[in-house]
Amino acid sequence: MTSQVVQFTGLSDQDRKKVSPLPKLAEGDHVELHVRRPDGREQTLSLPPAANSVVEALLSRLLSGQRVALLTEDQELSPMEASAVLGISRPLVVHRMDIGDLPFRYVGKHRRALLKDVLVLKDRLDAHQKALDALAEDTEDLISKHGL
Repeated sequence: MTSQVVQFTGLSDQDRKKVSPLPKLAEGDHVELHVRRPDGREQTLSLPPAANSVVEALLSRLLSGQRVALLTEDQELSPMEASAVLGISRPLVVHRMDIGDLPFRYVGKHRRALLKDVLVLKDRLDAHQKALDALAEDTEDLISKHGL
């Protein structure tokens, strides 16, 4: 029995066309969620101001065609789930665990890493990739301008 912790969801092209974009929220804006049940009952939920930025980001990404997942930072991820967040293979995630780049614990025979640790590693990997991209750009510039 497996349970999927990282579950991505997205909107179809048809659904994205039906929904108008959320206007940029300003401080003090109040967001309410209106629920209409199949039997016609309606319910309104007031969201706390701290949820505004989350709702805004969620809708913005969904409407742009991206798939999203909702996670908590203390959530534990398997190497396969961590690989989805990091954008690298599961064996490479296990390697990162083995060399100490990604803290983890065993649950029985299975490895688990905290999402917050996975995100710290992602930030490091992204910064490293950005530096490599800049170095490659500088190298291309040197070759084109100076023939090196």
